[in-house]
Amino acid sequence: MTTTLARPAALDDRPAHRDPNVLRWLGAYGASAIGDNVYYIALSWAAVQAGTPTQAGLVTAVSAVPRALLMLGGGVVADRYGPRRVVLGSSAARCLLVVAAAGLLLATSPGLWALGAVAVLFGIVDAVFLPAAGALPTRITGRSQLARVQGMRGFAVRLANVLGGPLGGLGVAVGGTAGAFGLAALLIGVSLPLLWAVRVGPLPPDDAKARGAVLDDLKDGLRHIARDRVLRPLVLAMALVDLGFVGPMNLGLILLAEERGWGSAGMGWVIAGFGIGAGAASLLLTWRGRIPRAGLVMAVAELGACAAIAALAQVASVPGAAGVALLVGLLAGLGGALSAALVQAQAGPAYAGRVTAVSTLVGFGVAPLTFPLVGAAADRWGTGPVFASCAALCATGSLLALCTRSLRRAELPG
Repeated sequence: MTTTLARPAALDDRPAHRDPNVLRWLGAYGASAIGDNVYYIALSWAAVQAGTPTQAGLVTAVSAVPRALLMLGGGVVADRYGPRRVVLGSSAARCLLVVAAAGLLLATSPGLWALGAVAVLFGIVDAVFLPAAGALPTRITGRSQLARVQGMRGFAVRLANVLGGPLGGLGVAVGGTAGAFGLAALLIGVSLPLLWAVRVGPLPPDDAKARGAVLDDLKDGLRHIARDRVLRPLVLAMALVDLGFVGPMNLGLILLAEERGWGSAGMGWVIAGFGIGAGAASLLLTWRGRIPRAGLVMAVAELGACAAIAALAQVASVPGAAGVALLVGLLAGLGGALSAALVQAQAGPAYAGRVTAVSTLVGFGVAPLTFPLVGAAADRWGTGPVFASCAALCATGSLLALCTRSLRRAELPG
């Protein structure tokens, strides 16, 4: 058992971007996120070498199944044992799993079943890691810094997306697929000593920790969401937005580039535009620290992002599509970070793991499973109707947030 140092109360109001404790967490989160990107590139490359592109797609997507099935239980684990402890344990497990994958590739030429097993195991560990990682910011800084922390986290994700691809390719080029897996394990491992040094504050004495049976604790978390006038519509709105957003902005961009004849270079520019926009939104939140009328701004920003997603499929040129994608990234990045900050502010530290698990279940577990449906629909009707339909579903969530008075008027702690 590790000893966790409580954060001194005097640091609660320190700006997050100047807080060494938050910066240690940010370094750990960034290293782990880059490692994740390298891991997925290594897994995809190994799967392509072992089978057809379709089979490789199934291998890389199969990790979403255990996340969808087990993430709610992972939220209970995060609340019961504390997010820092769970993040440390699950990060160590992820590192060992990737090391084992590298060793397997060095020892033999694994088939698709072996690679699929690695992906499933990684998804199982992710089902515990993701809720704990989402809950940890509530315990390392003051409530007034939650929006700024979400901005910093979003910037780390964008940086990981930018660096992960080249590093994964370099790992494959220098050391083969096993070398890429080894690099991913090293990056995830770097996060461990940084996480060990992160201090977390104790829960308020009147906050109830998860302490019963897993199912009972999960029901308690769901009741907590259902009773809260802000969390209830917010979690539903986030699910609808994620369900409409993930398909077109992942597989949909590849299909759109192929349909328009943009090639991989054109698709790269569109993805870069999205990343720049999302990064700018993250920097804005990091600089501002707090956005007044957060609920209203979140809903309007996400509604604008939905309109931009529909427009993206109507643009013929690469520069135009990159510009629209930049707008999508800016608006969706702002709305997504504000929604995450509102979840953490409203949930309270004792329920943060369970509420995070419920609010991110669709985005991390369910939405990736819709990729085959998105692909089949685009093949039958084209990308335009698919993007428009997904944008309409996304807009339903945004309009729900906009029309719900309690959520529209929700504010972040000042």
